[in-house]
Amino acid sequence: MARPNEDVEALLQEYADLIAITGGDAFKARAYEKAARAIGGHPGDVSRLDVAGLKEIPNVGTSIAEKVVEYVRTGRVEAVEESRARIPAGVRQLIAIPTLGPKKALTLYEDLHISSVDELADAIRAERLRGLKGFGEKTEQNILHGIDLMRQAGGRILLSTAAEAAEEIVAGLSRIPGCEQCAHAGSLRRMRDSIGDLDILVAADRPAPFMEALTELPSTAEVIAHGQKKTSVRTVKGVQVDLRVVRRDSWGAALQYFTGSKAHNIRTRTIAVRQGLKLSEYGLFGARGGRRVASRSEEEVYARLGLPWIPPALREDRGEIEAAQRGELPEVVTEADIRGDLHTHTDLTDGLAPLEEMVAAAARRGYAYYAVTDHAPNLYMQRMTDEKILAQREQLRALDGERRMRLLHGTELNIGPDGEVDWPDAFLAGFDLCVASVHSHFGLDRRAMTRRLVRACENPHVNIIGHPTTRLIGRRPGIDVDLDEVFAACARTGTALEVNAQPDRLDLGDEDILRARSHGAKFAINTDAHSIPHLAYLRYGVGTAQRGWLTPEDVVNTWPLRRLRGFLRKHPGG
Repeated sequence: MARPNEDVEALLQEYADLIAITGGDAFKARAYEKAARAIGGHPGDVSRLDVAGLKEIPNVGTSIAEKVVEYVRTGRVEAVEESRARIPAGVRQLIAIPTLGPKKALTLYEDLHISSVDELADAIRAERLRGLKGFGEKTEQNILHGIDLMRQAGGRILLSTAAEAAEEIVAGLSRIPGCEQCAHAGSLRRMRDSIGDLDILVAADRPAPFMEALTELPSTAEVIAHGQKKTSVRTVKGVQVDLRVVRRDSWGAALQYFTGSKAHNIRTRTIAVRQGLKLSEYGLFGARGGRRVASRSEEEVYARLGLPWIPPALREDRGEIEAAQRGELPEVVTEADIRGDLHTHTDLTDGLAPLEEMVAAAARRGYAYYAVTDHAPNLYMQRMTDEKILAQREQLRALDGERRMRLLHGTELNIGPDGEVDWPDAFLAGFDLCVASVHSHFGLDRRAMTRRLVRACENPHVNIIGHPTTRLIGRRPGIDVDLDEVFAACARTGTALEVNAQPDRLDLGDEDILRARSHGAKFAINTDAHSIPHLAYLRYGVGTAQRGWLTPEDVVNTWPLRRLRGFLRKHPGG
């Protein structure tokens, strides 16, 4: 279920943007940004805290705490409402464009009276921005690319946002008497990286109570359609939800049908036709007599078609039908297979929780091992030093002796433009593992970017390439790089590719995972957690890995510690 913390985080971040748009105090805007992150990553429910309790959260002072209490109590904050009223809604939308920040949005509004995304696109094409300071031809191209990204995303939402909304609705409907089954379906069940609409399925004899209940849920803001077979609503966060109620004896067929994908369903229906059958959301029927031969469970439906049950994440018509027919479906990795997280952060750099708290939270997840990998010194804003990282190592070693979970001391290095990383070899040799990631210079040409990543793979101390394409879903495209050359280098050098579970990254994505796997590369599914709640993001990384057909053998952090340590010694081939 969605947490109040996330609503408060969004509000404070919006207020920070509003301050910046209006040319307010940059320090104040930054303070609200920091508070937003701290509240979003706070493990407790902030709606239960008073001002004093809120002030115990890092970066939350009295003024911010009072605004949070006001919001929790009334659903609004007067200061935010006043700021919103001073700025046209179109201008507020401008800052949602990737590559366009609040200062540039304010300049566009004040100098050219631009107050919508469409007006901005037209102004760029008419070359009206050329006279503005800070708006060169390259900036125009970047803004147009950002507008295209935003439009391509359309009304799609992140996997995590969809999952939280769906779980809240499923929990609410499951409590209604007469509910025999309730689940989400569609692209969410297939764990796509972004979701359009939510599909919810209920098995019950009487649809009416469930249709009515959906319209009355606290999260429902608008009823789009209300019928006996289907009801559609829009949530307060703008997500469309489609509810269908079926009889219990049709549950399996309906779940298979509404899970999709469309291409996968065409293949299963074609198989049915070849067998003299007809497959629909109501069941599998004989084409002539109309007798139902399978419908109660997905396993039953697939078995009658001569197939094993196919995991939802694989149902994209990317070879899963053929693999099933050959008996070669992969036993895809599950969350239960993960023995430890190999990329996490603490408040030593840009994390929100101290080392001890992150370690304790990881131990509660039942991990066999856990790595702390705070940022290295070349990410200058984090102010890392040799002394700080060595002191953390001593602290970690002391904690390691107190727990059954083994602790690994690592770092997240920065891959520089030429492929260089922070710290000399002798210093890097003291770490248990090193993640290396691109954090800057995203605009290098394809050849230079490829050479950059290959050189990082060839570094004997680099064990994992973190968020390899650097994409941010709906906000920033991946870097221009010859991924096949990078994947081959990873396989050759014994360097794992990360499947970063942060919902706005999910990087590598599923299609890239499939390509990398064909090269023989290994992978690490990590959360890149910057707070305790982020550790739960693991499931999104696992879902993405499943879509890439990964098995536990492919994923190094499913391995026992002894085997993992062997891989971390960087012997090519793992």
